[in-house]
Amino acid sequence: MKKFKEYIALTIVSILLGIIVSLQFKTVNKTLGEGILPTQRAQQLATELKKAQNERDLLINKVDELEAKIKQYEMSEVDKNIYAENLYNDTMKYRMLAGYLDLEGPGVVIEINDPPVDLEYGFGYSIIDELDLILQVISVLNAADAEAISINDQRYTSFTEIEKAGNHIEINGVSTSPPIVIKAIGPPDTLESALNLKGGIVTILRNYDYLVQVNKENNIVIPKSRKIKEFIYANPVDENLD
Repeated sequence: MKKFKEYIALTIVSILLGIIVSLQFKTVNKTLGEGILPTQRAQQLATELKKAQNERDLLINKVDELEAKIKQYEMSEVDKNIYAENLYNDTMKYRMLAGYLDLEGPGVVIEINDPPVDLEYGFGYSIIDELDLILQVISVLNAADAEAISINDQRYTSFTEIEKAGNHIEINGVSTSPPIVIKAIGPPDTLESALNLKGGIVTILRNYDYLVQVNKENNIVIPKSRKIKEFIYANPVDENLD
């Protein structure tokens, strides 16, 4: 029963975290879209945003504490019998696949910076206007057997949202700006070769004058996703039914 209550608490805290951050960003974006803000209003929004960020950090810490307790309960059961151990191992595997565990391992890091501003014409362009190119990088990494991917330290999963919002992009509801740093855990040589393939995605990016670096690394840390997906319409198929 205690373990069940911890799971309920974890779910509630995570939902509250998502609501607070989502509402705050929507409020700021809506206000910014109405025109130039008065100084007082801008300061008020900055204060509210800081408060929301502090609340978010507190909730994240609470989630981490609850997850640590849950892990203790799970490990205590694992020590008792082989069935519990197998169940625990399967759970860890599916959490990894779903993106709900921090992971580390060898892989590659690709950094994409905007081209220098054209001083003659006084304008430049940004990778945030080329979300399709970012998605192409992700597709190449997935095709090359990447086991985990993050974009600016936001875990990329099948439920990840990447949207343009003003002069920045939002990934999993979190605002971020260039440079875009994509990390991937997997076979380093294979991942690097796939990215640097002649005529491939790195070539395309450089042809658009984006500044791109690809580096192999022995230990990359990719954070877990903190977005909980609730299934409302989908249900597992009962394979026992004719």
